[in-house]
Amino acid sequence: MITARDIMHTGAQCINADQNLMEAAKMMRDMEVGALPICGPDQQLKGIITDRDIVVKCLAAGKDPSTMKAMDLAGHLHCVRAQDDMDTVLKKMEQHQIRRIPVIDESKRLVGMISEKDLAMGHREGGRLTDKQIIEFMDSIHMSH
Repeated sequence: MITARDIMHTGAQCINADQNLMEAAKMMRDMEVGALPICGPDQQLKGIITDRDIVVKCLAAGKDPSTMKAMDLAGHLHCVRAQDDMDTVLKKMEQHQIRRIPVIDESKRLVGMISEKDLAMGHREGGRLTDKQIIEFMDSIHMSH
């Protein structure tokens, strides 16, 4: 059985819940990512913030990214457990129309992220996802936008 741990990329960095959005934007730029997990002082996953969140919910709303905190934009958190199978991962991403999802361990600490790119790379490397799984996921995510 292929699990989230098999396809996720490791090394995902958290932004601290109390760091501001300017710091979040710089981290995204430096790491060349479009989303950051938000972790609290206990290192547990608290949310996720995207570059789009910063633009739409901060800048376009006339707010100051140097004073607004990452946790201010943390919406409902969708994540998967490292031991979840790929059907569970894909179903959750499709159901909530999300293109990247944090992976947590049993203590709710971040252990990785899964993005569309990870799904595609896992498929390309052979055997991790079926053609049907990839097609259904892409249709679900891209047809609704």
